[in-house]
Amino acid sequence: MTKGIYIASIEDHSGKSLVSLGLMQNLLGKMPKVGYFRPMVEGGEKDNHTQIMLSHFNLKLTYDQVVGITRIDAVNLINSGETGELIDLIISKYKQIEEQYDFVLVEGTDFTGDGNLVELDINVLIAKNLGLPVILIGNGIGKSKEELTASMKLAYNSYHQKEVQIIAIINNKILPENLEVANAAMRSFLPKDIEAYAIPRIGSLLNPTMKEVANALNAKILFGEEFMENQIGSIGVGAMQLRNYLPQIKEDNLVITPGDRADIILGVLQANISKSYPRIAGIILTGGLLPEEPIIKLIEGSPQIVPILTVEEGTFQVANLVGDLKSNIYASNNKKIQTSIETFEHNVPIGALLEKLMQFENKGLTPRMFQYSLIRKAQKNRKHIVLPEGTDERIIQAAARLIKSDLVEITLLGNPEQIKEKAIQHGISLDFSKLHVVDPVKSPNFEDYVETIYQLRKHKNVNMDIARDLMSDVSYFGTMMIHKGHADGMVSGAVHTTQHTIRPALQFIKTRPGVNIVSSVFFMCLEDRVSVFGDCAINPNPTALELAEIAISSAESSLAFGIEPKIAMLSYSSGTSGKGEDVEKVREATEIVKKMRPDLKIEGPIQYDAAVDMEVGKSKLPNSEVAGQASVLIFPDLNTGNNTYKAVQRETGALAIGPMLQGLNKPVNDLSRGCTVDDVYNTVIITAIQAQDL
Repeated sequence: MTKGIYIASIEDHSGKSLVSLGLMQNLLGKMPKVGYFRPMVEGGEKDNHTQIMLSHFNLKLTYDQVVGITRIDAVNLINSGETGELIDLIISKYKQIEEQYDFVLVEGTDFTGDGNLVELDINVLIAKNLGLPVILIGNGIGKSKEELTASMKLAYNSYHQKEVQIIAIINNKILPENLEVANAAMRSFLPKDIEAYAIPRIGSLLNPTMKEVANALNAKILFGEEFMENQIGSIGVGAMQLRNYLPQIKEDNLVITPGDRADIILGVLQANISKSYPRIAGIILTGGLLPEEPIIKLIEGSPQIVPILTVEEGTFQVANLVGDLKSNIYASNNKKIQTSIETFEHNVPIGALLEKLMQFENKGLTPRMFQYSLIRKAQKNRKHIVLPEGTDERIIQAAARLIKSDLVEITLLGNPEQIKEKAIQHGISLDFSKLHVVDPVKSPNFEDYVETIYQLRKHKNVNMDIARDLMSDVSYFGTMMIHKGHADGMVSGAVHTTQHTIRPALQFIKTRPGVNIVSSVFFMCLEDRVSVFGDCAINPNPTALELAEIAISSAESSLAFGIEPKIAMLSYSSGTSGKGEDVEKVREATEIVKKMRPDLKIEGPIQYDAAVDMEVGKSKLPNSEVAGQASVLIFPDLNTGNNTYKAVQRETGALAIGPMLQGLNKPVNDLSRGCTVDDVYNTVIITAIQAQDL
């Protein structure tokens, strides 16, 4: 079951508040703990609607907890090319709430600025990265059936193309006689499993109150402050003689008149207490003019007072400003809040909607979600990782980042003075009080390590002199730290070859019980998903049995890192059509996996495009539960795997995390000699997570 829902409008004043209030009311009746989150709000004062949700439902969350970022800060990050950092921030704040609550209602942006298409894209991006289904809301005011359909279809397609699941579309502020027409219009393009609802225009929700008018005009209140919640149903300009104006008064009329029109002021107040005329909502006195003292006394003595405001602007300007004013709901207006909830419940069959929410399962994992999950896993159980190549600039920079993030405990191997000098030389702020620096030959453990390697390898003709030489090597020393329990994992390879890194591990860390081959995977963070590629770093030409074991190990690694394994055994042919030694090896390996692990979803042989493209996959293997949606891709040999991962990385800009070695008793991972600081940082984190499971 999903742990949240994303409420997204497609334009301003869609009535998103009504849907959020109604849905929250019903969610709180179904679940013990429901949280609330706003990824983006306008800057300046605290967002009014967010405060309503917190106060009305008595949510035990602070404003700062439920708000991700202000619009202006978000725009600045996007314009600076830091969209990834924006998404990281939003994911982090959302996850903090998700971890405390059974369910979280997430409310999208307000579309208060220019650039609706840009804001639409931002909401799609946020919903995608939070892994939430979406309720999409449109505004029917001033639209024909065709215009409403076109705008909603465009928005729906924007989410659908990014594989964000829409579970319902709600069209708000529809004329009552057009509710069925609006629903039919949505059904014309929506799949059957997506709900469509229409909510009618509610006058009491559309009309502003005298309080909203006063705030918008920066008006001074002369009388009737206790009646500022009066709602305005109509506007009238008192510029004619009283006898001509009185017949034009409508229910809940706001009268706009110059402050020196005593006849209009007194006549309207009298009409308000008369059973022969409609109720008056309030009066605005324009031009900065105030009634004379005798008129003020008459007003003060009136048996019924309505709000009377005074402004500096002229009558024409004030009438236009009030006419353009859009009404909002605010915390003190309980009547509007209750009307919103009742309107939602009357027009949206909540049972069907909640059932869809309960059945929703997010099957996607975006790169940003994956990277966030890695950090959270590492933080929950900090492990000790040794980095043998302590004098390399990239290693030092990565160590500084890791220490600052408080993700792992770090030991750097090397001469302490050389490491300090290198840090200063490259301007790296490295807090030496928070990490260990060990020079192997000067370590108090050196002689013990020498004796241990001698005992472990003497049957291979290793004597004490050879043992001492081996232990002077940082790769052997770091691996021995793991063997002796003085560290939990090791990351090396920025300077040394793969063979140099993993040889000590194979000699005395050895493989786990039941594992016959050490292999590797890369976590390929593509634009909208994370795939597991194996083996792209270790085994040049595995046999069918070895290929099967690589597939099983890769599936287990996939599961350990939160990715549902759907295994594609890659070849130049899909299904039963291909012939030849290479494709037969893949076919045999697939059958071995099916026998050894019948619980795993696997397809092979299958071509890369059929494995990852739904349309191609269904055309070539229509009955496969893997084709088109593979998450674990197993290459037939190292040549194919290594070249493919590098091609995908370069051509798509994908982040490749790894290689991560599989099958060892304790984690040792190898870096490329062309690795970046990010590569080191990410590989240390996955090594720490591996160590948690051992």
